[in-house]
Amino acid sequence: MQLLNKTVVTKHLTMQAAIDTIEQLLKTQANYPSWIKSPERLVIETFAEDDKKSSGSHLSMPATIYDGKDEYAAVKLVTICPDNPSRDLPTTTAIITVSNNATGEILAVMDGIYITQVRTAALSGIASKYMAKKDCQSLVVVGCGGMAYEQLNAVLTVRPDIQTVYLWNRSLEGAKQFKENFARDYQQWKVELVICEHIEDAVKHADIINVATRATEGLFSVDQIKSDVHINAVGAYQPSMKEIANDVIENSSMVVVDDKQGSRHEAGDLIQAHKADDCSWTWDDLSGDLKELVTKEVVKSEQGITLFKSVGAARFDAAVALYVAKQADQNHLGEKVSW
Repeated sequence: MQLLNKTVVTKHLTMQAAIDTIEQLLKTQANYPSWIKSPERLVIETFAEDDKKSSGSHLSMPATIYDGKDEYAAVKLVTICPDNPSRDLPTTTAIITVSNNATGEILAVMDGIYITQVRTAALSGIASKYMAKKDCQSLVVVGCGGMAYEQLNAVLTVRPDIQTVYLWNRSLEGAKQFKENFARDYQQWKVELVICEHIEDAVKHADIINVATRATEGLFSVDQIKSDVHINAVGAYQPSMKEIANDVIENSSMVVVDDKQGSRHEAGDLIQAHKADDCSWTWDDLSGDLKELVTKEVVKSEQGITLFKSVGAARFDAAVALYVAKQADQNHLGEKVSW
């Protein structure tokens, strides 16, 4: 069994590898549905919101993948701690195990923080590849927390012609820190990073909008954004949360989710839009999911706003973790231990 800490995982997992791995998973799922089993994740809310602490959540996410030869199981355990940035700790902590289902042997135990960030971002990268217009020049990051770094990295991976990135965060200091860290850690991207004090100044220029927040109401309206913008929304992972306004959703020519089942229970933006009396969008208007997008069962509209909503699913973590576990076995990465 290989023990893989965050340093090892980060060094040997590239964004392009994650995008390619998940695209292949989606194609496999389309061609051989029984090869991938991914039950809806168990979510337990932690703590009650008060003046001393924020409420968070604990998630258990199992999945199995058959690759045509062998079957593997991966289980991710996640704890979301919204107050951790004040402790200089990541908001999301996670650990993943990968095992061979034929023998039950555990192949790897790895840190899951970076895998969570990368697989979430890879989904947005895939969505942007198929849904955003081809000549994108600008992007805005709405919410400059830990997930935003790889979100930006993923979109730049599939849209390398982007030249300007606008940054908006509720805390101006958070945007400044993001700018400094991204310029230092992602030097392969020669983009101009522009901090905006007001969100309307940031989103009005963008060809792509990345949103990753814990907001409880829409952050911008349809008249503040371009008529052909593509939006990746990866926050608002509980029914009570919302970061995309109803008028943006109902005016989108295309709405795609990563996981249909999970979205109906967790995608706060869409759940609230469906229930709202003054919003015309319902689940019947959903264009499809990421699998259908990759296999071209769903094709991008020629015009209009496009929206990708992600809540995450265990199979995406499992695919990326299995890739890392195989790399670790082949290249003797991490620390080998007896179990």
